[in-house]
Amino acid sequence: MKYDLEYIEKIAKIIDDNKLSEIILEDGDKAITVRKEIAYSAAVCDNAPITVQTVTPQKEATNEPAQTVQEEAPATKPTAMAITSPMVGAFYAAPAPGAKPFVKVGDTVSVGQIVCIVEAMKLMNEIESEVSGKVTQILVEDGQSVEYGQVLMYVE
Repeated sequence: MKYDLEYIEKIAKIIDDNKLSEIILEDGDKAITVRKEIAYSAAVCDNAPITVQTVTPQKEATNEPAQTVQEEAPATKPTAMAITSPMVGAFYAAPAPGAKPFVKVGDTVSVGQIVCIVEAMKLMNEIESEVSGKVTQILVEDGQSVEYGQVLMYVE
């Protein structure tokens, strides 16, 4: 997979213009990642450096059976309900830098209460709880990129 410099510059401009953190282009077993280094502070940093990384997955030529890696599930009780991200974006625990977070572990939330913000395409989307209960875990950090359907926190 080869990309010319002009194409990569266009992708970097798309990332910059849309306040994205990264774009991954895949072609079979090869992938290229164009990532903007994000500095989280009280001010938004529009001039962060952009890096390009090409990845080729290594395939081992062995006759041994493939090993599977199991991820441990979060330590939650079966009664815990997940609050998930409805979109790809940046997670913010508070309405503004330095402000008190919407919720923290141990807080009680009700249906419709704002629990965080997910910023997507320059829009601040308030995420409301769909369940009532006590927040038992918050799985993402302030400013962290989140994916569609990613569990943000658990409420029981």
